[in-house]
Amino acid sequence: MASPSQTYTRWTTLQDSELTVENVRESLETIQNDLWVAAACVDRLVDDVEVQRTLLELGLIRTRSAIATAKQALAFPLDQGKPGDSESAGSGVKVEKDSFVSYFRTVPADTQLCHMRAVLLERLDRLNTFVEICKDLSEEEEETEEALDTWEDDPWGEESGESSTSATTSNKKSSVQPPIPISAFLVDDLLQISCVLASREHYAALRVLFERHGSYLWAYRFTLLDNIPEHSHPSEYRDFLPGLDVSTNSELIFISQAWRSEPDWSETFEVRTAIEASEVTLRVDLPSRTSSEHGKSHPDPLTTPQLTGWYKNRVDHIITSTGMVDIALATIQHGASQGIPDLDELGEELSLLSRLVYDAPQAEGRDVDDDWTLVRWKAMDPAAVIRAYLAHSSPGTIARDIQKLVMPYLFVLESRAERSGQPDSALPNRLLYDFILSASLQIAAAIFEASKPTLPAAQRLIRSDEDIARLALACLYGSQRLDEWVTMSRIFECLPAWDISRDDDEADEADTTIASLGAFVTPSTSRPRCTASDLLVFFKPLPVSSLSRALDILDLHLEGGEILGRWGVPAPLRWFLQSSGDAVEQRAWANRMARRAGGSKDHLDTREDWEWLMKDMLKLSGTGENGLKGAFGLIPRKEVMGIFFGGLLSNGKFEIAKDLLGLSESKLSLDSTAVEDICLSVSKEFYDNASSGNFKFGDMKLAYECLDVPPPSDRLVKEKEFIEATSRLSSFNVMSRPGIPISPIEIRLTKDRISLVSRVLSSNVDAYKHTQVVLDLVYKLGFRNDIVAEVKTLAMLANTALHAEDFDRAYETSQRMVDTVLNLRLSAPLGLEDPNVQEASEVCWMACWQLGRQPEFDDVDKKLLLLGRALELCPPDRLHEVLTGWCRLEKEDLDNRKERLATSRGVVGLAKAPRRPVIESTPNTASSLASRLQDFRMHMPASPLANAEDAAALAGRTFNRVTASFPFSIGHRSSSDTDSSSNGESRQRPQSGDVSAQANRVFAKGIGWLLGADDE
Repeated sequence: MASPSQTYTRWTTLQDSELTVENVRESLETIQNDLWVAAACVDRLVDDVEVQRTLLELGLIRTRSAIATAKQALAFPLDQGKPGDSESAGSGVKVEKDSFVSYFRTVPADTQLCHMRAVLLERLDRLNTFVEICKDLSEEEEETEEALDTWEDDPWGEESGESSTSATTSNKKSSVQPPIPISAFLVDDLLQISCVLASREHYAALRVLFERHGSYLWAYRFTLLDNIPEHSHPSEYRDFLPGLDVSTNSELIFISQAWRSEPDWSETFEVRTAIEASEVTLRVDLPSRTSSEHGKSHPDPLTTPQLTGWYKNRVDHIITSTGMVDIALATIQHGASQGIPDLDELGEELSLLSRLVYDAPQAEGRDVDDDWTLVRWKAMDPAAVIRAYLAHSSPGTIARDIQKLVMPYLFVLESRAERSGQPDSALPNRLLYDFILSASLQIAAAIFEASKPTLPAAQRLIRSDEDIARLALACLYGSQRLDEWVTMSRIFECLPAWDISRDDDEADEADTTIASLGAFVTPSTSRPRCTASDLLVFFKPLPVSSLSRALDILDLHLEGGEILGRWGVPAPLRWFLQSSGDAVEQRAWANRMARRAGGSKDHLDTREDWEWLMKDMLKLSGTGENGLKGAFGLIPRKEVMGIFFGGLLSNGKFEIAKDLLGLSESKLSLDSTAVEDICLSVSKEFYDNASSGNFKFGDMKLAYECLDVPPPSDRLVKEKEFIEATSRLSSFNVMSRPGIPISPIEIRLTKDRISLVSRVLSSNVDAYKHTQVVLDLVYKLGFRNDIVAEVKTLAMLANTALHAEDFDRAYETSQRMVDTVLNLRLSAPLGLEDPNVQEASEVCWMACWQLGRQPEFDDVDKKLLLLGRALELCPPDRLHEVLTGWCRLEKEDLDNRKERLATSRGVVGLAKAPRRPVIESTPNTASSLASRLQDFRMHMPASPLANAEDAAALAGRTFNRVTASFPFSIGHRSSSDTDSSSNGESRQRPQSGDVSAQANRVFAKGIGWLLGADDE
């Protein structure tokens, strides 16, 4: 047999994991020292139930003798043992409190054993609780494998996996992993253990713990509830939720069932107080039951208002922290089932909110909106709630969603109004109608289809036929959609059809309403757009007969809308109201339809397509069977055909246009004048929009070809020649501004088109050489048979040639111009009084004078002839000016001849020879003219132009007068900086001085249109 020292040594060397029931008994039962054995049992904590139970029971046995001795010595007054028992020897003897303290101080070993007994008893109770917890868990495991998976995934299972043993029941080990190790469960704070179990949702364990130790945990019940996760369903922990005791009208008290009905002597208040007062050093502390730092104590039952407040606070916390409205609703429902008052309204709100969160359709690809809170919900007005319910409803689900979500909500609102003493039976319809008016046409169509008059009344969302008609009219005329004609037709098919024989007054009333509605929907500064809700105001007063008439009008408008949409020019339905009395607006839309046709058909390429378009346009201009006019009802039929024909041409379909005009069965019946007018108008549009003047491509080509559609006429030929002239001008690279070619529209808008010819001559060096080409250009610009324009053109050509110092060509052109003017003078009906004759003569004599007085032109005979023509054509008041120049040229010519003769014959006196022989050497025309002019000069009175100075002054006045009325300009020619004077001397041009005077001098020489003095 081992000695006591060996036994002690053996026990201390055993590890906790090596302990078994057998070696515990073998090691401790042989030791006689009760205090040492009890201390050894208290000191050891293992995770094996049987070993731990053996230690606890063995420790309790070794404490019995100390308890018996203490009772006998103190004669414990509260002893409830049976008379005669050794443990109750001192019964009935009263001992003062100080006796307890004195005894425990005197016998510290018994004090230690009494304290250890209380510790062992508490641990044994907890061990029994732990075993029961494991038993319940084992039963749950057997019921479902899902519970087993939950425990395996639980963090407590991982922690308890560190232990090599598990709880057992009925001497059999369980496979269930306990939520907390035995060693921790026996000594840790009981409230903390409960809070941990609550937070981990181990409700079965918590239920056992609360049942067996409820006397300690009851005061901290709300601390436990606060540790239960908000997402946990209340049905899982309903045993811990507070209820109402109807008999006391306060919180229902939880009844616990402790393991021992009465406390042990060592656990009594007197003993525990005496042990603490004895100041004996204890080897181990009692297991902690509750700690104030883990929660606030509520030992008293809550009142009814407090219970209501707790449930409301719990719900707010659940929604705020998790957003799980269903959990909050279940919590409120549980409270209401327990009789807690004032939770019905909150439950109603949560029920409606839960429908929004869980039952209402959600956006695809999105989770449930986690921002929904009671605060947000209560802040929403009813209309916003309905919109939220149906925000993601589709046309296929809208009817069901209204029945399932909106109708219950509207019923609640109506009930609340009644409970508040303010009943409003129209509230549900009003809110539903407001939603319909603001919904899309697709959604509205689905609602109307679920409200057809053919359906049973109980199944219809809208049960009033009149309301359906009013809502449909407001929705359709209030919509701005241009691509929903099929949907609009679906809505119309859902409307009631009343068989009403209306009188004229009722028809007029409906028509008046529609007319006033047209003015109402027209945008204004105060109301840019009226909504469907605004439009409903107009339809509410209408009786059934007027509503039926309004639906007839709607039918016509829908048909017109479908036609306009078919051809790519859709108009909102309200346009038909606005334009019903506006012919200008109808005409504008008809033009748009004809010109933009094919927007929805890519392009109209066949005659059949265009005939279809014409048929639709004529249909819109007609009157229906019910006497209602179409969308173009204010436009005459002929005008509609003209608009169609113009649209056909504007799309460049010239061959189709010819076919339609040539077919006898075609509905396009337009007279030749109308066809010609339309072709000219469309051609001008093409012309004005052309970016290039070349009529071989682009819009200019279309403008040219458009004129070939009708038979030729003078107007068509003239327009075609103008297009050809435009193309010719573009080929000459005429510029509008430096670097920017002139555009066709600029050419058309040019008031004086002769000036375009001057641009050609100034921008093209050799253009003057092609006289006939330039003249053809003038003719095609619209001046065919215009002699004045021809004379002006010849004058410009002559002057341009003069600038280029091509004097021969200038002379030839001048001769042609003179011949043209002379023929005009002879053929003019009014003779010389004709304005055209006067204008042509004015241009001609100025051009002749300009060329005839050029010093660089050395052919004196031609110059004299030109000046003679100038004298012949100029007005009487200009004869002095021209004659002075002619005389000066004649004198210079004679002086030059004399010098040449004197040089060749060596005769000095020959310089004073008579003039006649010299004149005779000139051509006959010049000689006869010279003699006539000599006669005229000899008999002419003195003139202020008798000398050069007077001539120069008069020339200046003439310059100012002529340039002010000059209708065109000619480009300048390049020249040297010196001019030749009549006497052959060279004179330098001024470098400074009056700029205006210098410009006048340059213009007089360069342009050459003025009469006057010589170059001085």
